Amino acid sequence: MIYIVDFGSQVTQLIARRVRESGVYCEIVSSKSILNLVKKNKTYGIIFSGGPASVHKSNTPSIDRKIYKLGIPILGICYGMQLMVHQLGGKVQMSKKREFGKTAINSSYKSLILRGFNKGKKSCNVWMSHGDKVISIPKGFESIASSLNTKFAAIESKKLNFYGLQFHPEVVHTSNGNRIIQNFIFKTCKCKKNWSMKNHLIVQKNLIKKIVSNNHVICGLSGGVDSTVTAAIISKSIGKQLTCIYVDTGLMRLNETKEVVGLFKKHFKSKLIVKDAKNEFISALKNVSDPEKKRKIIGNLFIKIFNRESKKINNVKYLAQGTIYPDVIESQSFHGGPSSVIKSHHNVGGLPKKMKLKLIEPLRELFKDEVRQLGLEMKLPKKFIQRHPFPGPGLGIRIIGKINSDRINILQKADNIYIDEIRKAGLYDKIWQAFAVLMPVKTVGVMGDHRSYEQVCGLRAVTSVDGMTADFYPFNGEFLSRVSTRIINEVAGINRVVYDTTSKPPGTIEWE
Repeated sequence: MIYIVDFGSQVTQLIARRVRESGVYCEIVSSKSILNLVKKNKTYGIIFSGGPASVHKSNTPSIDRKIYKLGIPILGICYGMQLMVHQLGGKVQMSKKREFGKTAINSSYKSLILRGFNKGKKSCNVWMSHGDKVISIPKGFESIASSLNTKFAAIESKKLNFYGLQFHPEVVHTSNGNRIIQNFIFKTCKCKKNWSMKNHLIVQKNLIKKIVSNNHVICGLSGGVDSTVTAAIISKSIGKQLTCIYVDTGLMRLNETKEVVGLFKKHFKSKLIVKDAKNEFISALKNVSDPEKKRKIIGNLFIKIFNRESKKINNVKYLAQGTIYPDVIESQSFHGGPSSVIKSHHNVGGLPKKMKLKLIEPLRELFKDEVRQLGLEMKLPKKFIQRHPFPGPGLGIRIIGKINSDRINILQKADNIYIDEIRKAGLYDKIWQAFAVLMPVKTVGVMGDHRSYEQVCGLRAVTSVDGMTADFYPFNGEFLSRVSTRIINEVAGINRVVYDTTSKPPGTIEWE
């Protein structure tokens, strides 16, 4: 077991992903629980995450100093390094020059944790994101890398097996950063590759059986990959004790309801209830423009309908949801820590306080690519599993501004054309997520020798590894022209198409 202590970094989950994709099981835990956990469980190593805090503030997240006396290897990243230095007798101060983004570090020191990292080069690029910096290190530590702004870009204590990195090896922007993490878990912690999606499936099935016992579970089937994999793993665990409920919100993609129902009937043996709630959702969203209000309205109504339908089923105690880790980390701290809230997700931020059903979220600690691996492990259709992510609130957060039936219909048609052209071009599997957005503005155009005053459609397509960072896909001009022409010609109500070239960060993948 590798434990990752979450100090509030928005990329803490990437550390977990790097460890798990290396074949080693890990868990993200709070600083308050780590000491008890390592005493109870066989622990090979501990990683301190980064975070937005300063060690000099009174309310800063900390950790029991007893953790340093257990003889367990520790790797501190960014704030994690600063905290370790601070608690062990070194000094940390606010830097006059903040480091953010790519930075060159130099290392000539033969360190076990840096072995193979720089590929024989003295200088290599890493990703920095810090305001404070270490100005002196504790007794017994040595500097193993430096940058122009800091003498202590990386430190180690061979005697204690403690390591500190001022940069983030977990992000893709750090060249060969995963090598450092692998050096830590395999060379320092002596871990073995013994974790896989196959093992995870077995563990989750046994856990679901234990939790559910003889009770009944209802699962919200949205039509997306996450909810489908959730339904599949629960179905394989408890069989007929599962009833899936598909709520047609009217905010789905074109013909999606028909496709979802067909897929379910072909591959599942559990019961499926299809509830047509289009009018309820459209009515509830009338004149609502604020994106957070939209999400909470959709989430609350979704659960309300669940509660209503669950009363028709005997012995229902649990509600299953396809919440995945990026949903959680962007909505709240995963384990009650200080992570900043970016946006709420309907699965995690919009639940009524008086919800009568207990939650089961078997994908809560998995990344999107891991969810897909799990789906393939359960023999779900590859074409479906490889579908682009689709938000729980559906088109409700892709229609910017007010929502009505006409705007939904317009966006459904435009989005369908866009995805159709992406598939025809053979680009679908190269793109992490692609979708159309309907903007709350109108522009003047000329169509058929007549003045038009219609809506603007925005196109978004990004590449990503885990959904936490993303770059826009560089379509050529010919492709964009073809899509634009089709949308304007075939979709009444749109006279202008634009393409979004914003990366994440600073933007998010979705517009709302």
